Amino acid sequence: MPGPRRDRPAVLLLLGALLAADLYFHLWPRVRKELAPEAPGGPGCPCRPPRPATAAAAAVPSPPPPPPPRGRAAASALRRLFGHPLYRATAPPGPAEPLLGAREALRYYRRKAARWNRRHKLYREELNLTSPATLLPLRPEASWLQFHLGISRDGLYPRSSTAVSRLLRDMRDFSTVSADYSQDEKALLGACDCSQIVKPSGVHLKLVLRFQDFGKAMFKPMRQKREEETPEDFFYFVDFQRHNAEIAAFHLDRILDFRRVPPTVGRLINVTKEILEVTKNEVLQSVFFVSPASNVCFFAKCPYMCKTEYAVCGNPHLLEGSLSAFLPSLNLAPRLSIPNPWIRSYSFDGKEEWEVNPLYCDTVKEIYPYSSGNRLLNIIDMAIFDFLIGNMDRHHYEMFTKFGDDGFLLHLDNARGFGRHSHDETSILAPLTQCCIIKRMTWLRLQLLAEPEYRLSDVMRESLLQDPLAPVLTEPHLLALDRRLQLILRAVRKCIDTYGEARVVANDTMPPGAPTSDRAKLST
Repeated sequence: MPGPRRDRPAVLLLLGALLAADLYFHLWPRVRKELAPEAPGGPGCPCRPPRPATAAAAAVPSPPPPPPPRGRAAASALRRLFGHPLYRATAPPGPAEPLLGAREALRYYRRKAARWNRRHKLYREELNLTSPATLLPLRPEASWLQFHLGISRDGLYPRSSTAVSRLLRDMRDFSTVSADYSQDEKALLGACDCSQIVKPSGVHLKLVLRFQDFGKAMFKPMRQKREEETPEDFFYFVDFQRHNAEIAAFHLDRILDFRRVPPTVGRLINVTKEILEVTKNEVLQSVFFVSPASNVCFFAKCPYMCKTEYAVCGNPHLLEGSLSAFLPSLNLAPRLSIPNPWIRSYSFDGKEEWEVNPLYCDTVKEIYPYSSGNRLLNIIDMAIFDFLIGNMDRHHYEMFTKFGDDGFLLHLDNARGFGRHSHDETSILAPLTQCCIIKRMTWLRLQLLAEPEYRLSDVMRESLLQDPLAPVLTEPHLLALDRRLQLILRAVRKCIDTYGEARVVANDTMPPGAPTSDRAKLST
């Protein structure tokens, strides 16, 4: 059989090649590893450490670690501020009077949740949707409900509220289950009267979003870039509403220890998935369109706003906005809306009496409820807050009826603030400069925030870093806060020089046992 014998050399060569390859690629690396000396770093050390050339070089310390992130610095600075004695003022004896009764509130919101679930189920049946409807449970531990139950005579939330931190996180992260126009915009649908509502540019678009935990928030979309200033020729009543102003106002209100602005957080909203696809409002559905740049846009449905140039657009779906937590239902906690005594003229050429009469405050002091109690002092607190943010649009203020005439004022709708950092509108301070009176605690905290260790712009910058949309304000706006604070302090000192501290600085809010020296109060 000559054939197979001729193939034997080829088979032997193939086997030899396989054996040589196995020796080279498998056995030899193991032998080399065993014969190599162990590195100084010990077994498993991939490379031996470099040795210093000299003893002096070995003694050179390693470079310092990089500075901590700004967020960590922010928390430290805010802890120092909120740990100051002025932010731990003694509260009146006894528990703070709550706005709501827990049992009544839970019963009311359970009924609302059940009614919403029924309507949602019927809506899906009308659309012949076969997938089972997701019911929204009402959980007593929900952050929005705990926020409502924490409102008291002292403010919208306690200084050390954990519910507010959870609420900000939930509004940022929770998915939306419905979207709709706000009640005031629903009232305008098809019946806009520009003689009654002087907002002809149609720039006040806002929506109500409901989340998976049955909580609600007011969504105000981005209308103006952060670095843009309001043109100086704009009237205040046609100015843009800025989402970042709502966010910054909440942080400033908390730093001033007013606690009168509802918790507000920034968020990137997918306008398609989180608004269009969850809304049941056919009018809202009808105002969505795709722009020439392939961005999804929508606008408010009103005769003077039904224009695509007033729309807001995603990029292509994501849109920045602010989310402000809803206050308790008016059925549970009625509120009064009261005209501001220092209301501005909402016309192009008119002026109000306070703008031409420097003694206007004397007239206000003769009118109930400004003739006694804390109402006038609360108005001046609100004027100081508005001056710092540059808000000229405070035509009304609201307050809970349960707390009576001396209840705190709600600082709502701050979106027209932070429009111009290069201009300080001192007329906003008219209540302070004409009445020459201020709460002692407000006065002391303002002085504290002018100290280098607690500089207002620094603590604001650090506080705003906690928001998902940081940076919320540009640096010129932050520096404007320091400049405006100095103008407020100068105005109060002028009043003190003219009338004396006893008349200007109201003592009714002094904590018991506080030292008499202002400087002593400012020391830690």
